[in-house]
Amino acid sequence: MQIILNSSPLIFLSKLNYLNQFFESPDNFYIPQSVADEIKAKSDPSSQTVQALINTSNLKIRSSKLITLVNSLNQRLGKGESEAIALAIELSTDYVLLDDSTARREAIRLGLNIKGTLAVIKKLSKDGKISIKSLDELYQQLMKIEFRVKRSLFDQIFSED
Repeated sequence: MQIILNSSPLIFLSKLNYLNQFFESPDNFYIPQSVADEIKAKSDPSSQTVQALINTSNLKIRSSKLITLVNSLNQRLGKGESEAIALAIELSTDYVLLDDSTARREAIRLGLNIKGTLAVIKKLSKDGKISIKSLDELYQQLMKIEFRVKRSLFDQIFSED
């Protein structure tokens, strides 16, 4: 499976200490060059964790050749989101990880399969790679790391099978 990631899922999963469990799969993970640049520009623990994944080639950097599409998307979205969507189209990936609602709508409009940080957390829990003792505690952790999600949407995601 090929998966493209934007920076926010990487950073949030790292802050929750779930990133390494996510990368414990045979999937191929890619980030656009602009996301790599964004992460490299910071020196916090989350960025260092992501940089380590890049250094060990568990996370590969790719630049999209669909420049016209990137520029078009960049009028409405951030550079990383624009490149992630374009790269997902270019590589015909299985899905692209995006949290921003505008970017998600645009990716869906372009026919991409999307997932977000919460879907990854739910899958890691379902696969037994992480243990969620309490959804209330998880929600509070998300708020603490400044992950913005309405409680009703959070509850809906974690109640679905």
